Amino acid sequence: MDAALLIEKSVFVLILTAITLGMAAYMTYGERKIAAFFQDRIGPDRAGPFGVLQPLADAGKLFFKEELIPKNSERWMFILGPGLAMVTACITSAVIPWGDTLPIGDRLVSLQVADINIGVLYIVGIVSIGVYGIMIGGWASNNKYSLFGAIRASAQMISYELSMGLALIAVIMMSGTLSLKEIVEQQQGLNWNIWYQPLGFIIFFTCALAECNRAPFDMAECETELIGGYNVEYSSMKLGFYLFAEYINMFVSSALMATVYLGGYNFPGLDLIANPTLLAVAQIAVMFAKVIFFIFVFMWIRWTLPRFRYDQLMHLGWKGLIPLAIVNMLLTGAVMLFLA
Repeated sequence: MDAALLIEKSVFVLILTAITLGMAAYMTYGERKIAAFFQDRIGPDRAGPFGVLQPLADAGKLFFKEELIPKNSERWMFILGPGLAMVTACITSAVIPWGDTLPIGDRLVSLQVADINIGVLYIVGIVSIGVYGIMIGGWASNNKYSLFGAIRASAQMISYELSMGLALIAVIMMSGTLSLKEIVEQQQGLNWNIWYQPLGFIIFFTCALAECNRAPFDMAECETELIGGYNVEYSSMKLGFYLFAEYINMFVSSALMATVYLGGYNFPGLDLIANPTLLAVAQIAVMFAKVIFFIFVFMWIRWTLPRFRYDQLMHLGWKGLIPLAIVNMLLTGAVMLFLA
């Protein structure tokens, strides 16, 4: 790798990290405003115009709060948990294509940190590591409520990762590649995978809700039973890391669904734009519009549907979604053989 390419990738990683953290911060603001809308309230409106500075106030509050570490906790594991959750959340977006290329001077800068030919496997692998951050934090706290929350989260995430992987296999069978860039390129215009895989999309979206511990699958943080769940002993920025990781996971899940099922940065009419710079900007705008739409749906569901019981959650995962995902995969293979 030459020096110019290394600098280019490093700058892009820094920009993407800043955008990801900014999105996570303002998703908390968006969630409060959307919750207020559904509950006929105003929401944040004191910190800045329309409350737009509320995320900065929240970050300052978390940063200056006293940091407590329980006396009987496993100290280093207690510290490692939120850091691991945050790192795995941030590095997942490395293979997401946010656009094709952006001309800067005489160079064409790829709008993807790493175009690896096993991008889907990379996503699934990193997502499966994320459960360790929650499990370590819950266990190291030496608190029964934290441990129960961590056990629930780990069982839930492992269960729903199976259905998510099976839903992705159907898309991989159709596209014949594990590269997310190639999957996007095959969805030019409106030739999106959601038209061919509606059941797979519903399964994947449901699993994404469970993977992000979002309602109605927020059993790991069920305050009516576990007073906050796996992060109940955390304070200051360690708690902030767990909260940020949850919102970053929601952002990355939305980006992955937009990439795999909704054509990524493709949209009808983009091929008519002749200016390459304007085309790249339009692709980024289309991609982020799709991501924001999914984030809104995540929040809409949270403030609309009641929480499942834990036995209902596990029943849906093992006896509902996994058989449906297997049937979807078999039907995809049968149709492909029939049309071959």
